[in-house]
Amino acid sequence: MTETKLPGRILVIDDDQDLCELLEEDLRRRGHTVTSALRVNAAREILHSEEIDVVLTDLNMPGTSGIDLCAELQENRPDLPVVIMTAFGSLETAIAALRAGAYDFVTKPVDLDLLSISLNRALQHRHLQEKVRLLKDQVRRQQPDDELLGESRALQQIKQQIVRVAELDTSVLISGESGTGKELVARALHRQSKRSDGPFVAINCAALPETLLESELFGHVRGAFTDAREGRKGLFLEANGGTLLLDEIGELPLALQPKLLRVLEDHKVRPLGGSQEINCDVRVIAASHRDLSEAVSRQDFRSDLYYRLNVINLHLPPLRERGNDILLLALEFIRQLSKKFGKSITGLAQPAAACLLGYHWPGNVRELHNIIERALALSVHDLLTVEDLPEQVKHPSGEAPLPTSLVDPGTILPLEEMERRYIHQVLEQLDGNRTLAAKMLGVDRKTLYRKLKE
Repeated sequence: MTETKLPGRILVIDDDQDLCELLEEDLRRRGHTVTSALRVNAAREILHSEEIDVVLTDLNMPGTSGIDLCAELQENRPDLPVVIMTAFGSLETAIAALRAGAYDFVTKPVDLDLLSISLNRALQHRHLQEKVRLLKDQVRRQQPDDELLGESRALQQIKQQIVRVAELDTSVLISGESGTGKELVARALHRQSKRSDGPFVAINCAALPETLLESELFGHVRGAFTDAREGRKGLFLEANGGTLLLDEIGELPLALQPKLLRVLEDHKVRPLGGSQEINCDVRVIAASHRDLSEAVSRQDFRSDLYYRLNVINLHLPPLRERGNDILLLALEFIRQLSKKFGKSITGLAQPAAACLLGYHWPGNVRELHNIIERALALSVHDLLTVEDLPEQVKHPSGEAPLPTSLVDPGTILPLEEMERRYIHQVLEQLDGNRTLAAKMLGVDRKTLYRKLKE
């Protein structure tokens, strides 16, 4: 028989202690890391606290059967292959096991060589699933929505800081107004770090009440509170080997701040209601639109936690300070949303672009995206026009435009002259950037160069 070539972490579940010891000895000799449990409840605790690649379980055990456990894992851990052992090797039993989600089925007395082949196949299946997940993550990370788009000096400085900081594997505090793209920066830090193959997990600390937030972050054991019918890993353990973003960290309740500080210092998590600490290897990135130094002064935020999180600070500039990035982002959103909605809108009319540049953007990039989406839904032209924009963008000062009937007929110019002035005005606003000007005007670069030559 062919020996397994792929070592893995295997959990053996059987109420026969002698068999467990025999399997442990043989599987360890074949290069595996083995943990065993005599009861399903003990196995659940192991699955909650340790990383397991394959479960090898007996079919008939007191309480929960192997098929019941298999169905439970299929629902909660579909990535985890289960091999079932039984002395009752009937066709009906095998079918029941496979229907419950078992990866394979072996009969007792166990042929150790045949079992090794089955486990090797299960491990290969597990690793293939992991490769597929990583490839999907790579594709997702390459999407434009997951990029920091802009050419302004302020954003270029942020990108340079990200490159320098990403590999340091230390805590980072990202500050900036709401909607400036703090989560995008956190994702960029993760993507460019040595943890990029691990998970990226994010939570908004302001979105949950204190009791739920503690369980969400640190997990809980079964029976920790009234509705805790099953244990939960918590986001720190879900992010193990990767990055955890604590968004709006300034809203973290004071009562939870010491527990977070201890996790950051000891790299261990104690689930709610649990008695044991579990090792976790996580890079923590925090983000806040609040000035945390002021929160420390007001005693709304612990100073020791602030200094632990604020090892490196990245401050994102508001959109109103990023100049022509407003138009670059607007054009990218037009491209994305036109494709999504099946429209053929190619750019911005110059007066609409001027309105976008003149608006103060209190909601930053998030507000710009929402406004472009609304304008795209309403527009009936090939370019977004002023009429497609909401009132606060069209008239940021609150003043209404002059009626067209007040235009002096003596100032009317030929269309050719209007086009010439219009093109030069767009180029002037874009600091001579012809590529961006062509996108703004909804023409290709060759057409723009020809018109400029003329």
